[in-house]
Amino acid sequence: MSLSFLPEMQVSLPEYLTGTARFQNINKMITFNASWKNEAYNNLRNLLKHMRKIEASDIDFGGPGSNGKVWYRVFGTKTFSNDVPQYTEDEVTAIILSILTDDQKVILFNNKNIDFSHGIVLEENERPGRFRGDVYYESNVLVVNFRRINEDLFKIDSLNFPEIITKRFNLKFEKSGLFLITGITGSGKSCTLDSIVDMNNHDNYAHIIIIGNPIEFVHRSDKCLLRHREIGEDVLSFQEGTIQALRQDPDIIVVGEMRDPGTIATVLEATDSGHKVFSTLHTSSAVDSLHRIVAEFPPLEQERIRFRLADVLKVIVSQKLVPDKQGKLLMAKEILSVDASIQAAIRNKNIGEIYQMVTEGSKKGMITLEQDLFRNYKNGKITKETAMNYANNKKRMDHLITYSN
Repeated sequence: MSLSFLPEMQVSLPEYLTGTARFQNINKMITFNASWKNEAYNNLRNLLKHMRKIEASDIDFGGPGSNGKVWYRVFGTKTFSNDVPQYTEDEVTAIILSILTDDQKVILFNNKNIDFSHGIVLEENERPGRFRGDVYYESNVLVVNFRRINEDLFKIDSLNFPEIITKRFNLKFEKSGLFLITGITGSGKSCTLDSIVDMNNHDNYAHIIIIGNPIEFVHRSDKCLLRHREIGEDVLSFQEGTIQALRQDPDIIVVGEMRDPGTIATVLEATDSGHKVFSTLHTSSAVDSLHRIVAEFPPLEQERIRFRLADVLKVIVSQKLVPDKQGKLLMAKEILSVDASIQAAIRNKNIGEIYQMVTEGSKKGMITLEQDLFRNYKNGKITKETAMNYANNKKRMDHLITYSN
């Protein structure tokens, strides 16, 4: 037991009451007992403070899978902590509900899931730390994951993009087109996007509209007028947000994720109309990203989509966070920079040839993931095993390592 009011709360909770009905009863109790709600919220604050202290990216607790413990992911490894309290299922429910608004609770109870962002002051006189939360049901009890949003941006120069690619990201040098940042969940896509937004914010006089689910890092307008629109709070969907953005005089539109055919088609329309659009996909390579976009559409539409994609696509960055020899994480990336040859390959259904074009495209800023992993291996930053484990093309990775010595 970690919350002082647990015994009193459980007296009013019949044992037979489970699931949403139990959560709603707990919600009524903490709503009408401000001290209970504050205690639950302060427990969450302490868990998040510890998260920052140990440099964890994520925290998970609740549900039978947690065994009553709080779990943290530190430099890619997730394990439970013995340095923070353990919680019962009812305590977890009180803690989770202490942070949600009434509208968010309705969504949670109806959909059995809610994704949201939250700012919370961890220490007195600090600005709020920002976290992305996801609450869901497991075995009819509440579970939560919080991901810590970096309080400081990575400057674009620290991400080691070739200068020619950094220029393509910059509105000063390229005014329109589609730019994709891809990778699996937790690969740092949002951080890369925020770095690109930050560069444009300080280098150009323009209007940037960011559509996120949820909004993570909140930028302050500098040279750019910056608008943040969160799905569920400010706009209904990525597709709606993109359509509306076209009427809001933007220079750059940032679409948090292209997750369905409607959003993809709308993003292509936005780039067709002369806007610069940045977005993300959950794919592990540049070639996979092209296949994924085309495959989202019915066969009869795929040729038209390929031609539109060839016309508007500018750059794809596919990235992974891989463990280095110091036990931390570094970013390995694949970069495709579209030129006339790649445009022709996309139009002519020769997407399979593009990997070789990227392999030979270093003068244009291109690099395959295997080449970048090999570079980090040769520089002594990662082990041979890590390079092999994180490669998409293991045969190519093995060839690079074997014939380099």
